[in-house]
Amino acid sequence: MAFENVNYLAILVAGIISMVVGFLWYGPLFGKAWMRLSGFDSKKIDESKKKGMTKSYIIMFIATLIFACVLATLLGMMSITTFTRGMWIGFLVWLGFYATSGLGMLLWEGKPFKLYVINMLHYLVVLLIIGGMLAVWR
Repeated sequence: MAFENVNYLAILVAGIISMVVGFLWYGPLFGKAWMRLSGFDSKKIDESKKKGMTKSYIIMFIATLIFACVLATLLGMMSITTFTRGMWIGFLVWLGFYATSGLGMLLWEGKPFKLYVINMLHYLVVLLIIGGMLAVWR
């Protein structure tokens, strides 16, 4: 019932966009800083690759598809049909859910503030793009 009016091609594209942004964000743009702040070195990355990062990418892609379905449903329920309004809802979702719940890594895990900023800005960029796209691509 909830996902009956969702454009599944748009959901798939949203998932791909999220993965591409993540690749760029945690690769050439902020990869070195993220690795340093997260406590990763090339040895740990090589170990992760040997353990099978493909499974993690697949799980994250599926999670992104679910998130995009929920976001598209919310946009539809609110009758949001413009790119800028979709971006606004994406921003509100980021502010209300991602930015606030992500504070746990600062408060309880002792992660550096710069790591929080890198991660949260990644989510903001993704939510702005896919929020706008899902609003207009019905």
